[in-house]
Formats: sequence, structure tokens, C-alpha cells
Amino acid sequence: MPEQPGIPSDPSEPVPGHKIRTLDARSLRGLAHPLRMNLLQSLRADGPATASQLAERLGESSGATSYHLRQLAAHGFVEDAPEHGKGRERWWRAAIQGTRFDESLMGDPDPAVRGAADVFLHSVADRHTSELMTFIATRHTRSEEWIGASDLSDYTLRLTPEKSRELRDEISRIIEEYWRAGQADDDPRAERVRLHHHQFPIDPVATPPGEDPTP
Repeated sequence: MPEQPGIPSDPSEPVPGHKIRTLDARSLRGLAHPLRMNLLQSLRADGPATASQLAERLGESSGATSYHLRQLAAHGFVEDAPEHGKGRERWWRAAIQGTRFDESLMGDPDPAVRGAADVFLHSVADRHTSELMTFIATRHTRSEEWIGASDLSDYTLRLTPEKSRELRDEISRIIEEYWRAGQADDDPRAERVRLHHHQFPIDPVATPPGEDPTP
């Protein structure tokens, strides 16, 4: 990540107040549970909440959300938000704003770590699918301007691992530029926009030779 003027070079906090957690074997095992990942995502996206509020939001029991929030807190993913507390209510907030997944965890010699990596990646894919399907189902509620500014495309390219990494890093750089710009955008038309980036090799027999990239 290139260093920016006025921005600390610490990769754990590329923008002040926006803390990124790189997952190791221990923290991965603490996060790799579908409900825990949903709880963290909800707190990141919608702000502090109680276990009961999160239970209602996610369609879970308050006992389950309370237990998994405590597990997330034990691994440093969430923390108390006492400024929101009223009486005996315990409010929670996200302690981080993003995670980085180390691909080497998929080859860890410990089968428990590899299993946690599988759970983590499948949960991410499930959330992406759910968000996309929700948008498709509710797109009629959006303006023509926003429908025209949205995208649902896929492409097939022929790349070496080095070129694939180069493309991935270039896309990440561009996204980061737009992310930074968006933090200072006070245009009332601006909304939160989700962008899913999937990039992976496919079975050669699934791609006819000479196939052109198709949007």
C-alpha cells in the first residue's frame, strides 16, 4: 500500500481510526463462525448495538448473540461501547473496521486452522451472495440513476500468477483511492456502495480455448 501524505504507514491502520486486523491462526479460529462474522459485520456497518438488538436484526436468540459477542471480545474483534449504555444494557461496537486473510492459513499443518479457514472463506462467499441477491430482489426500489451506476459483470482472462497478482493489487489500489475520497464526500446523494472482488483460477475444461472476455 503506497504511503500517503498525512496518512500513517502502519498497515494495521492505513487511515486514522480505520483499524485493519491481519488474521493469524488464533484470531482466525476466534472469528471463523458464521454468526460471529455476521455480528462483526453488523456492528461495522450499522454501529453499536446490544445483544438483543443484534439478535432481532439477525434473526437469532439473544442468548446466542450474547455468547458469540463475548467470544469476539475475547479475541479483540469487538469491545464495550459504554457511552451508549443505559442502566444494565451492555452495548457493543466493532474494535476493527476490516480484516486481512493470509492465504498461507489454508495450508497450515493444523487441520483445525485449515477448517477454520474453510469456514471463514465460505462465510464470506455466503455473505456476498446474500448481499447480491438482496440487491437484485429490491432493485425496483432504487432510482434509475443508481440502477445505471450499478454493475453485475464477469470476465475470463488468461493470466500468469504474477499477472493475476499485479491485476489484483492494481484493482485494490484504485478501490482504496475511491474509499479515501468517499470519506470526505459530503454530497447528499452519496450512499454506501458494496463492491465484491472475486479473482480465482478455473478448471481449464470449463473455458473453451480462445474465449473472449464477456461482460
